[in-house]
Amino acid sequence: MPSSDRILIRGGTILSMDFAVGELPIGDVLVEDGKIVAVAPKLDIADCESIDATDTIVMPGFVDTHRHTWQAPWRNIASDWTLAHYFSGLHAGLSGHYRPEDTYIGNLLGTLEALDSGITTLLDWSHNLNTPAHADGAVAALFESGSRVVFAHGGGAPEWSGVPSDVPHTRDAKRIREQYFNSDDQLVTMAMALRGPQFAPGATSEADWALARELGTRVTVHVGDGAWGKTRPIAWMRERGFLTPDVTYVHCCTLADDELRMIADSGGSASVAPDIELQMGHGWPATGRLLDVGIRPSISIDVCTATAGHMFGAMRSALSTQRGLDNAAIEAAGGDASEMDQLKVSCRDVLSFATIEGARACGLDHRTGSLTPGKDADLIVLRADSLGMTPLNNPAGAVVYNGHPGLVETVLVAGKVVKRDGTLVGVDQARVRRLAIETRDYLLSTAHGDPRLADAQLGGDWLPSAYAAA
Repeated sequence: MPSSDRILIRGGTILSMDFAVGELPIGDVLVEDGKIVAVAPKLDIADCESIDATDTIVMPGFVDTHRHTWQAPWRNIASDWTLAHYFSGLHAGLSGHYRPEDTYIGNLLGTLEALDSGITTLLDWSHNLNTPAHADGAVAALFESGSRVVFAHGGGAPEWSGVPSDVPHTRDAKRIREQYFNSDDQLVTMAMALRGPQFAPGATSEADWALARELGTRVTVHVGDGAWGKTRPIAWMRERGFLTPDVTYVHCCTLADDELRMIADSGGSASVAPDIELQMGHGWPATGRLLDVGIRPSISIDVCTATAGHMFGAMRSALSTQRGLDNAAIEAAGGDASEMDQLKVSCRDVLSFATIEGARACGLDHRTGSLTPGKDADLIVLRADSLGMTPLNNPAGAVVYNGHPGLVETVLVAGKVVKRDGTLVGVDQARVRRLAIETRDYLLSTAHGDPRLADAQLGGDWLPSAYAAA
């Protein structure tokens, strides 16, 4: 009988995202005890489970470095909203009505959705932790999901319902750290999601940062989103010694060029969320400007309230937008973009942003993000036998431009098969859908009793009153 601790993935096109391993037109991947043991053109291994990867692409799982997962039950309600509508409708409105069970199902639905689409590592930027019970529900869902997750503790409605805020980050984060995350070697680990000087200026932000340092976690922070980002938040942080290698800066769209260099000099990482940045007026995605200062960004979904929750669409948006900006810059300088010798950003670049650079931004590049022997086996198998993928002339280009969640055939997390034959393993999807709909309906009913949300409705045409900063 084959050993359940050894899995041989045979005969796929390998996109390892590791220059030392390379890309193989046909190759095998051996997994043992949750680790990648070997990647080679041919491995003759017996006594193992075998997965036939003929006519597929085998690659690392995607890494989403910033998602407000609790909002999953509000899928597409904000597809026609501005950033001001989002702050008003979600943060000053619906967020405050969440029960702990609503936060739980939001996190479970959102994390499973990501896993189903090939995202094996997710940073949950969790800022709807209104009470300790809400935080417990959020964490419970992440452990239940079977995904690799960084739980980034971001406070709740008390800290976010007014911006700028002088409400300090709740110290319940210390309890969460001690109760659930006393080891950084778990599948689910902890970071701190801080508001930073854009949203919690002065002493409040300083207190938040001190808490993160007390807990010994990485930090992820929003900067450079819209007009808030023009207040030079990075310069403010540098003056206080907050720019360190373990900080990830989300968005960066409206930061000044010298602030991007400050981040680069500090060794920090960046997360771009192109779909949301383009829709909600954060500014142009900073992909190219980050590359110019030596920062290879990661990619994030941000919120599924407006856009899709999979990495394929986000990669396309990131790449197409940057190519458009590059072409426009050439034309503005009097050149002809059609005569460029080489495009500035390649499909393989964007794949690296969505995998190994994402792992690096989460502090997990030693464990995941590439098919490197010795790393945990977080990998996905994508079907390449459809009419839209055949013939497979450029595997990286096919993933970025032709890929979609329906191609995700198999998913492994730490060597465990969590999706097989196109279906999540051990997940009661009917239960998850039922609970998500019940949460949506409950919160919508309470919204009608809230004068701030009296006209809340489904159908896609509800526009909350635009939020106005104090």
